[in-house]
Amino acid sequence: MRRPERRLHFRSSRGPERALWLQEALEGERDLPSLTGDEHADVCIVGGGYTGLWTALRLKELEPALDVAIVEADICGGGPSGRNGGFMEPWWVKYFALKDLCGADEAVRLALATVEAIDEIERFCQHHGIDAHLRRDGWLWTASNRAQIGAWEPTIRAAAAHGYEPFRELDARELRELSGTAHHLAGILEQDGATVHPARLARGMRRVALERGVRIYEHSPVTQLHRGRPPTVKTTAGSITADRLVLAMGAWTNQVHELRNAYTTIATDMVATERMPERLAEIGLTTGVGISDSRMLINYYRTTIDGRIAWGKGGGTLAFGGWIGAGLQGVSPRPHEVSDSLLWLYPNLAGVRFTHSWTGPIDRSVAGLPFFSRLGGREDIVFGAGYSGNGVVPSYLGGRVLASLVLRRDDEWSNAGVVRDPVGRFPPEPLRYVGGLVVRGAVARRERAEDAGGRPDIPTKFISTLAPPGPSEPRSSTSRWLFR
Repeated sequence: MRRPERRLHFRSSRGPERALWLQEALEGERDLPSLTGDEHADVCIVGGGYTGLWTALRLKELEPALDVAIVEADICGGGPSGRNGGFMEPWWVKYFALKDLCGADEAVRLALATVEAIDEIERFCQHHGIDAHLRRDGWLWTASNRAQIGAWEPTIRAAAAHGYEPFRELDARELRELSGTAHHLAGILEQDGATVHPARLARGMRRVALERGVRIYEHSPVTQLHRGRPPTVKTTAGSITADRLVLAMGAWTNQVHELRNAYTTIATDMVATERMPERLAEIGLTTGVGISDSRMLINYYRTTIDGRIAWGKGGGTLAFGGWIGAGLQGVSPRPHEVSDSLLWLYPNLAGVRFTHSWTGPIDRSVAGLPFFSRLGGREDIVFGAGYSGNGVVPSYLGGRVLASLVLRRDDEWSNAGVVRDPVGRFPPEPLRYVGGLVVRGAVARRERAEDAGGRPDIPTKFISTLAPPGPSEPRSSTSRWLFR
């Protein structure tokens, strides 16, 4: 007898106002029909973002005759895949988290695999005529206050110990020329990094998937998961029974009982300026380089090919119980806070007009890395989630991992170090939400003190260390104790 999953609450099939990227990418496009009636597929994928689409494309590459169906609550790319900053960062920045998870050798292999993945995504776009605005101008890792200077040094040393030099240290002149501001105090360039128009990439993947025979049902939110053999997913107007099921729902994966404490959901917010190519030329910010500073509540930004700055800031709305409500969808609830961070680093852009803002949920895992596994040990239900704000390139690897798990292949992807149940758990609600607010507040106070050239008080400093580690840090003994 089939055991139903508790009722699932996925995002509305009619989302709120779209992000700038989606507004541009959807021009002239039509939505696909929703699922109606009862269907069957060899493989059903829940989620039409990067992970679901890369998985479908990989499955059709390996077994072209496979009947693959995708059910998507909104439209393909309508979630974080079409709203993110478009940063294509290799996993060298995650070296310590990877080493902590799966050992040094596998950490290096996965870091190199993400470098290769950028090449593969570029070739994919070129082969299929996808104008995703992919620019190979690197990723700039900076310090925007003195406390952040040298945050990258352990990562540089670790890579060098394995014989690799993915980063190039910049002098003050090079840093200013690349970033267009003197307010970055130090920085390094990861030359393999790139930026992309995230929604154009997602929509191009959707087109190729359709051309390869993947059935895609949009505006089909899943309401129930029946774990029979075979499993069945029910939507508002239909169902699909599949021999194998892939859960690729990103931040919405916490609606699955076993995974509800595997990550915490927090918003990241973005704003975009008006088109101003002349002003960007004046300050020298003319390339497609992606730029991030080294704070926990990160500032990240890049230019667009039509002369805007797209600027993001971490540390937005926390989701209680994983519920992704209005505060994590649509326009940003804190556009002035986000735009003020831009003007703090670029005071010479005072008076610039901001034309768009948006927000979206991040599935922040304890390790800061995605996890892929079999739900309850079952080979016919697999899942992937936990990208923690760095998913454009890792989702390409995720598609290979999930495809290999689905096809029960014994290869480098099914045996990758990220194939395991989630490492660590966040506290249950309401402790997770209340604790998250307290820790986020302490991190914000600490970073404000550092921006002013001072030091945080002892309680603030201690509480801020309870946050999950940043991208370049291993898990501390405190975080190991707190997030078990």
